[in-house]
Amino acid sequence: MTVNAAQSAPVAIGEAAQRSGVSARMVRHYEGLGLLPAVARTESGYRQYGEADVHTLRFIKRSRDLGFSMDEIAELVGLWHNRRRASSSVKRIAQKHLGELEQRIADMQSMRNTLAHLVHCCHGDARPDCPILDDLSKV
Repeated sequence: MTVNAAQSAPVAIGEAAQRSGVSARMVRHYEGLGLLPAVARTESGYRQYGEADVHTLRFIKRSRDLGFSMDEIAELVGLWHNRRRASSSVKRIAQKHLGELEQRIADMQSMRNTLAHLVHCCHGDARPDCPILDDLSKV
């Protein structure tokens, strides 16, 4: 794929946000967190983002979409930019996150099952007795 001059020219924050799929507010936030290197600025102080910055923003967005924390993303971005990294470091982060996701899924399935049981037990009629409220009021 050939990159033409228009694609490689620096772009303003709005264009970088559009190309990466994140809001301009989040671009500034990620920059403030140090996930992006300091970007060039015009004489009037406007930020200018290059293709590498947009690529990094896409990386961050994809990481967020997979539920990684900002600390994990910072570590992943560092590893991504470090060509001498060990893939075991990346795998360790991903495995830890996977374990956390699996635990959250199990917790949510347990909540779902409990709530489904309570909904099934509630007659939902004009009587005041309600097993849902009874269960919620248990200490």
